[in-house]
Amino acid sequence: MPDILTAFADMSSELIFPRSPRETMDGWSYLPRYVDKARLHFAGKLHADYQANFGKGFDGWWLEAAGVTHEDFIEVVRNSVIDGQVCDWVRLHAKKSDADKKAHSERLLNHPPASSTEAFARLKMRMEQSGLLHRTDITTFVDYIDADEKRI
Repeated sequence: MPDILTAFADMSSELIFPRSPRETMDGWSYLPRYVDKARLHFAGKLHADYQANFGKGFDGWWLEAAGVTHEDFIEVVRNSVIDGQVCDWVRLHAKKSDADKKAHSERLLNHPPASSTEAFARLKMRMEQSGLLHRTDITTFVDYIDADEKRI
């Protein structure tokens, strides 16, 4: 069975979406998406839309919450074949409580907070750029990501 990098490399040049930010690994929301983005990056398949924020934005939120660096994390992904290897490393190096993981998840899944008019304006701008302004079910950036990537 081919490894995940080979599978990504063998795919056509079409846009490959990483997993949803809602996906979890070892109790961490977003972690599987970040793994996918790293694997796509190594295979030369990370779409330009994702490159500017690779290791920043929501990636950076996960790194901050987990207490690890982008450089260390991507090296682990580079040297892994399956998600289980990444998960084992995260368990050893991101020793956070379930409460910490839940706080990260809440921050991620509920962004932007109701008090942030600037972030809501940015969300609306992104929705307009993607032709999604008609979607009243999109109230967070995670909703937007899932809609833009055709999951909802």
